[in-house]
Amino acid sequence: MRTERPTAGSDPAQRGQTAGSDPAQRGQTPRVVVSCGALALHVKKIAARRGWDLEVRPVPPELHNRPERIRAAVDAAANGDEVVVAYAHCGADLAGYERLAGAHCYEVYGAEHEPATYFLTDFLVRSFDRVVWRGLGLDRHPELRDDYFRNYEKCVWLAQEPTPELRAGAEHAAELLQLPLEVRETGVIGLERELEKLLC
Repeated sequence: MRTERPTAGSDPAQRGQTAGSDPAQRGQTPRVVVSCGALALHVKKIAARRGWDLEVRPVPPELHNRPERIRAAVDAAANGDEVVVAYAHCGADLAGYERLAGAHCYEVYGAEHEPATYFLTDFLVRSFDRVVWRGLGLDRHPELRDDYFRNYEKCVWLAQEPTPELRAGAEHAAELLQLPLEVRETGVIGLERELEKLLC
């Protein structure tokens, strides 16, 4: 079963329209953003569209499976430079860094605290087999699916740039998880707003 639900900020006409001052218009020196690898491509696209002079340093997205290692990876990517961090809390101790608001990165795409919900982003749809299925060893031990996912009741794809191929990938992921799929077209306006807060 698949349901469709519009999300605030999903209107293409609204994308790229955020309030507040623009870092590119204030003569700032280039900024460095250490980004979760799951967000890095969207951060780069937003920066290019907005004319922001950013250096984006991605951190491997697989670290979401080992959040205790995120801080060390962010420190290594920062390499002593002044940076902002395109991570939410995500289970990691990122004290001392300016970062995205929220408990997890899904909140920048409009997700709220929704018990029993497994969220997918475009990145996770593309990399589901590698990052989730093989990353958790489910390709070798599919019987562990219930151990990992028995408490979930639905799968929600927060679609930033939906395509037929991504839709098919989201349906594939939901089928493997044995969960009904809900699609919410979110765009990237939430991520763009949070980046602007960090950079202004």
